[in-house]
Amino acid sequence: MRRRSLLVAGGAVVVAAAVGAGVVALGGDGTAADGGRDAGLPPATAEITRTDLVRSKTVDGHLDFAGRRTVKSAVEGTVTVAARVGGTVTQGQLLYELNDKPVTLLYGQVPMFREMKVGDRGSDVLQLERNLRDLGFGAGMYVDPRFDRDTEAAVKRWQKTLNRETTGRVGKGDVVFQPGRVRVVAADAALADQVGPDRAVLTVASTDPVVRAQLDQTDAALTAKGTRVQVALPSGRTEPGKVTGTVRPTSSGGGTGDGGTPGAGADNGITVEVTLDAGRTAARGEDGTATASVTFVSEARKGVLTVPVEAVVALRGEKGGYGLQLVQGATTRMVRIDTGMTADGKIEVSGPELREGLRVGVAGS
Repeated sequence: MRRRSLLVAGGAVVVAAAVGAGVVALGGDGTAADGGRDAGLPPATAEITRTDLVRSKTVDGHLDFAGRRTVKSAVEGTVTVAARVGGTVTQGQLLYELNDKPVTLLYGQVPMFREMKVGDRGSDVLQLERNLRDLGFGAGMYVDPRFDRDTEAAVKRWQKTLNRETTGRVGKGDVVFQPGRVRVVAADAALADQVGPDRAVLTVASTDPVVRAQLDQTDAALTAKGTRVQVALPSGRTEPGKVTGTVRPTSSGGGTGDGGTPGAGADNGITVEVTLDAGRTAARGEDGTATASVTFVSEARKGVLTVPVEAVVALRGEKGGYGLQLVQGATTRMVRIDTGMTADGKIEVSGPELREGLRVGVAGS
């Protein structure tokens, strides 16, 4: 994957290129040992500015959808209607058909692990009854973990609308429970394919768009959940977002990490998943095959005084440290400063004698 890096080496990086001789000695009072005045004007000057410094890294990414997972058939059968790739399936709708019968999406966290019938109890029965109620088949049914005669009657009403045999029982292969609406991102089984418990029929994901991007292992700090990003979408729009986790890449473009090094790819990079703040509307109308540009912000300093890195002078003597050559008209004087973060060729500076608008010497090339 092609990468573009805007990251400037971290820490309080300073330049020991002094004006003139290369290193300046300061006296105990913080002024140059020779008085610091009329020592000759520097070859160039720059203004002390107040601005925001942001340390960042920009890499290529691509649009995808969160929470990819495969759906396998719970029973043996033949696919008679394949999943529709790119479609969104909601509660009560068809995912695919097996043996000429619909396999329906219902909402719930508990997977379909058994046939449900009169006399059964459990959390799976409770979520089935909630779905029957929400779909309009729950008249006279009390929603609880018990599969009773009222539940059976509700199931029969529902089965009739699906053109299924009205048995009043829900078979293992009749429904698929998912936490909510899903987007079909791949049809793993085609029309007339034979499937069973060991065979994926389709791959689904949530309907929330995400952006996946790959970072180097040395950028592990940027993969922390909550790291803020700016995403330049293929259309040119910029959307804010945040890192919500790492994923293990697959041949189809993503997948939830499941062991080993989280999010580790074939080239030992880290694939991160970014959720856009605007949610489902953020990527509407965007080309999912085009490249997005993802900028990770690792550090930011708001409203600090800055100068070009080349303006900072290394000081010798008992205290050492760093200084700036203040230029006022035809005179100059060296003052001791503290330094902070660097970004884009600028460095954060502070000191009692510094203020916005003053000019400082800059070392010649």
